[in-house]
Amino acid sequence: MSHLLRTAAFLFSLAPLSAVAAVTCADLQKALGGSLADVNCFASADLTTANTTQTTPADNSLPGLPAFAFTPTTDRSVISPSPGKRTPIVKAVPGIQLNARIAGDPTGQARFLLRLPNDWNGRLVVAGASGTRSEFNGDFAWSDYVVQKGYAYASQNKGVLNLQLSTAADPLACRLAPTIPVFVHFYDNDPGQDFARWAEFMIRAAQLARDGVKAAYGHHPRFTYAVGTSNGGYQVRRAVESAPELFDGGVDWEGTFVDAHAPNLLTDLPPAILNFPDYSTSAFNPASTAAKNIQAAGYPPDMVVSTGTGPASFWGRYNGQFWEVTQCQWQKRLDPTYDTYVSGTGTYNYIARLSVSDVGAQMAAFATTGKIQRPLVTVAGTMDALLPIDRHARAYARKVAAAAKHNHQDKHDDDGHHGKGDDERAPAYRLYEVQNGNHIETYQDTPPAFPQLELIQPHAQRAFDLVVEQVERGTALPPDQCVPRGRAISDSPAEPGHCANLFVP
Repeated sequence: MSHLLRTAAFLFSLAPLSAVAAVTCADLQKALGGSLADVNCFASADLTTANTTQTTPADNSLPGLPAFAFTPTTDRSVISPSPGKRTPIVKAVPGIQLNARIAGDPTGQARFLLRLPNDWNGRLVVAGASGTRSEFNGDFAWSDYVVQKGYAYASQNKGVLNLQLSTAADPLACRLAPTIPVFVHFYDNDPGQDFARWAEFMIRAAQLARDGVKAAYGHHPRFTYAVGTSNGGYQVRRAVESAPELFDGGVDWEGTFVDAHAPNLLTDLPPAILNFPDYSTSAFNPASTAAKNIQAAGYPPDMVVSTGTGPASFWGRYNGQFWEVTQCQWQKRLDPTYDTYVSGTGTYNYIARLSVSDVGAQMAAFATTGKIQRPLVTVAGTMDALLPIDRHARAYARKVAAAAKHNHQDKHDDDGHHGKGDDERAPAYRLYEVQNGNHIETYQDTPPAFPQLELIQPHAQRAFDLVVEQVERGTALPPDQCVPRGRAISDSPAEPGHCANLFVP
């Protein structure tokens, strides 16, 4: 498409929409009634989280569920910075909000959220959810950002509720932390909750949202974008790999890399779990064998800060909050015959288990392929100690590059030539590495705080705008780059490619 045609198309996309005044719950429920159950639809004076009484429901507010199964208010905070650093809210956004259960899901757990601003810009954003979080997971980080720009916003919960308290006697229970004798039962370890459903519900949410948009405004969205963080970033990758008819582009914020071959979570978490106790015993000595073993498994260097009760370790926060419980959750789903707490979490050997279980086939069933069919940007932090950057963000970038090379070779073999047109037809992919960025934004300033960390959210939101410009105007995405501390994504980066160091003081 020529530059003039692209400009004309973009200007047309900005034209005022005549249907903005016609958004009603009656229209939505008529269009979606057969697809949804337990519908809660209402006109809202403000779809942003500044509307504290309506936008995000209270934790444990769905009747009939145990505590912690549905935790929207908590969920929106887990991927967003601390208060005062979240998405600025500069205006109210009146419109319609609908949240419901997706009918037809045999587990009865799949949920859907749709927000339709009265002043609609003709576009739709569909969000994935991190961890085992609800459809309200992206309210601070994504919804507040896009609805103020006029986008319709949809989200889903990967078809699964969160967790409930349990006991060590429960064969599917996971300990919250190595030193905390509290056990929880994740719903996604139950029968019928294969992780392969995660991609299905991202796609289903897009289909439902498109139908809802058409019912409300009179036509489908002109463009649809996928966004998500962590496991939600995985959902974005699968969306642009497998559903190009629904999605025009996406932003994957530190997505989980899934592959039957190493690396994956079940190869990388055990070494960290196994070595942390000895590292702690060494008084957090970076020269200890345990520290070297953790870094050899792909993890960024530790940071240790002084507190009123003694030294606090960056790795220690991950050890206490994420490493073991995440390893257990995935192992219980993918390799349930392994005796988690007798055989050991830190001694789990994925490679050895391939020959005595079907864990490889289970992982392969929901693996990412790298065969993207729409433009995609990955934004990830060098100090991510849950999904280390070389084992997840860079691993996926390598997968995309390999798939593109293979596809290019197939074209070369088919037409007997190599030309510029082949490259132009390949969807754009970029990896923007945030120097000192971290998986958990609040670790920057929540005691024990690590102020050396950088926030990823502003860069993820900027990446979204860049993807929109690429899709709708043909503007080239800035090259792969390391985003220095305190800087922004640049068209002419000072450090193209990967960050030279995972940590910069």
